[in-house]
Amino acid sequence: MFEKQAIVKNKIGLHARPAAKVVAEGNKFKSNMVIKKGEREVNMKSLLGVLSLGAMCGDVVIVQAEGEDEIEAVEAVVKLIEIVE
Repeated sequence: MFEKQAIVKNKIGLHARPAAKVVAEGNKFKSNMVIKKGEREVNMKSLLGVLSLGAMCGDVVIVQAEGEDEIEAVEAVVKLIEIVE
């Protein structure tokens, strides 16, 4: 298992388009992935799950993956979360 912390830098947070991009990126990988905010943990490959976190600009989230491409998966998703658009 590999995990990494990310800070949401998009001014509108992980809503609509940014969340869809993050989920699409996660779906490119074979590893099982979750994203955590506080006590909540949701499936990284589920748009509704990611939206339900309500992650806003400045929030800290943890991206976690387990599987054959876990490091690449986490790094790619964290990179997207930390993009300022």
